[in-house]
Amino acid sequence: MFRQVGRSRAGRPVEVLSVGRARRAVLVVAGAHANEPAGGATLRVLAERVLAEPELRDGVSWHFLLCADPDGAALHHTPSPRSLYDYHLGFYRPTGAEQVEWSPAVLPPDRLPPETRTLTRLIDELRPYLQVTLHATELGGTWVQLTRDVPGLAEPFAKSAARWHIPVEMGASDAAGWPVSGPGVHVMPGPDSAAAYPSMPDDARHSTWYHTHRYGGLTAVVEVPMWASDLVGDPAPHPAPAAAIRRLAARLLRDSLTVERVLTDALPRLADADGPLLRAARWAVGLAPGLARDWTDTPPAATTMAYVGSVDAFGRRLPLRAASMLLRVLRERGDPAVPGLERLVADWCAAFADRFHARWVPVEHQIGHQSRTVLAAARHAREQEG
Repeated sequence: MFRQVGRSRAGRPVEVLSVGRARRAVLVVAGAHANEPAGGATLRVLAERVLAEPELRDGVSWHFLLCADPDGAALHHTPSPRSLYDYHLGFYRPTGAEQVEWSPAVLPPDRLPPETRTLTRLIDELRPYLQVTLHATELGGTWVQLTRDVPGLAEPFAKSAARWHIPVEMGASDAAGWPVSGPGVHVMPGPDSAAAYPSMPDDARHSTWYHTHRYGGLTAVVEVPMWASDLVGDPAPHPAPAAAIRRLAARLLRDSLTVERVLTDALPRLADADGPLLRAARWAVGLAPGLARDWTDTPPAATTMAYVGSVDAFGRRLPLRAASMLLRVLRERGDPAVPGLERLVADWCAAFADRFHARWVPVEHQIGHQSRTVLAAARHAREQEG
C-alpha cells in the first residue's frame, strides 16, 4: 500500500510504502539528511526483497518512508559525483533546527517542523519494534548506532562489510564514548547521560530515534560511506592522541575562520539574500568554536588511530560543507568572491581525499551492505523481542 502521510514545509508530499498488515512492524526511513542519497535506492531493494521473499513478511509488516525531507532532497544536487569536489559543488545539509531527526534536540515541541511531526506520528501509528534510519558519510567507513543493543547483529554486519570491501569504522566520532557491542556497532547512551560533545546541537539522546522506545521498540542507524578510507578502521593505539586532537581543533578553527571571513565580506552584497543554503552555511561555521573547545577541554573519548582519524575527517568536513554551501549562494549572485572560494573548496576536497586515500564505493555496494544490515537488524531485534 502506498500512501501520503504528511507534507513538507514547501508542500511536497511525504509518502510511505507499506508491505503487509501484521501488527509487528519495521519502519525504514530514507532521506533524513539531504546529502546522504544511498538510502532511497536501498529502500527500493529492500521493498523488492520483502515482496519476493514471503518469509520476510512472516508475522512482520514493513513500512518504507521514502524520503523524510523532500525539500532538502530537492536542494542537494550531486546525483552522480565523480569526485569529492563534484559532490560538494551541489552540497546541502540544513541547520539542526531544520533537520527531521535532530530538530527535537534544539526546538520546543510546538515549533517542530512538519516533517518531524509526520515522522513521530507515523511511529505512534505503527509502534514498530524496529525503526531503521539510513544514513551515509561522504568519506570514511561503515558503522551502526543503536538506541538499545541488538545481540548478534555485529557478526552479520561485519561479514556484509567485508563482502563489499567496505571498512568498518572503529572509532566513529559520532559515537564517541558510547558502549560498543561489536566492531563498528555502538549503543547510544541513555537520555540522562552526558553528551560527548556538549556544544553540538545534534544530540542523539533527544532525537526522534528514541521515540520508538515509547512502544518498546528501538532504532538502528546504518551508516555507509560514498568514498571509503581504511584509515578509519585502524584499531592501533595512537602515539599521542591528545596532541593530535589539539592540532585538529586548531585547524578546525583556522579553516572555519577562513570561511567566516569570506561570508562576512560577502554579507553586505547579500543583504536581500535569505534562504536555506545561506542559513546552513552560517550555522555550520558557528558550530566550529564550540566543537573545538569540546575536543580540547576534555580527554579524548578514545585513543586509537581510528578515532583520531574520524575526528580529523569531522574537522575537515564542517568548514568544507559551510564553504560549499556559501559557494552555491555566491555563484547564484555572480559574486566576485566566487573564484577564490572555488579554489578553496577544490583544495580542501583534494586534501581530504589525499589524506584518507579515498576510494569510491560503487553504489550497488553501498546499497547491498545497507540492505543486508537492515535485514539482519530486523531478524535479530525480533529474536530479542521474543
